[in-house]
Amino acid sequence: MKRTRTSKAWMREHVNDTYVQLARKEGWRSRAAFKLMEIDDKDKLLKRGEVAVDLGATPGGWSQVASKRVGESGLVIALDLIEMEPLHNVDFIQGDFREDDVLQKLEEKLAGRRVGLVMSDMAPNMSGVPLVDQARVMYLAELGLEFSRVHLKPDGSFLVKVFQGSDYEKFLAAMRETFKTVAVRKPDASRDRSAELYLLGRALR
Repeated sequence: MKRTRTSKAWMREHVNDTYVQLARKEGWRSRAAFKLMEIDDKDKLLKRGEVAVDLGATPGGWSQVASKRVGESGLVIALDLIEMEPLHNVDFIQGDFREDDVLQKLEEKLAGRRVGLVMSDMAPNMSGVPLVDQARVMYLAELGLEFSRVHLKPDGSFLVKVFQGSDYEKFLAAMRETFKTVAVRKPDASRDRSAELYLLGRALR
């Protein structure tokens, strides 16, 4: 398929991106790894021995960071519809986390341990229509929030990517109803022109 001018421009920007180059140099699977590292350096979410669940994990940048930071005594469970290359100390489940059989596999891997951090850097395939894309992103965020309500331990945290737009305030209100504290994070590795933000909810109400 012939590339459009827009896709060529994106590829040129991507290849020249400082964080893309740094990720390759340091062996991270994606530039997104730097977003999680910056947030975790500030908020100290990934403690040694912690259990973390990474929703929409592929290609594995966030799981890679989480695995290193929770250590051998911790556990990272990654879920995605798309296959992910294996990572040390990361248990991967391929499937839709809304489906019962996938959730059952998750429960088996947890083996009774409560989750300290649910993280979701999920984004749908973008259509280029802002209203449609905004709705899709917020739908994924809502699914992650519902997952967190069920699986987080009382003092656990939920870190989720959202886009500023029509449903942002509504979702922010839902986060505040669920967690005692909610903070907004915009890491340096997020592109300036991107409308993405990260919401961090801590301690279930």
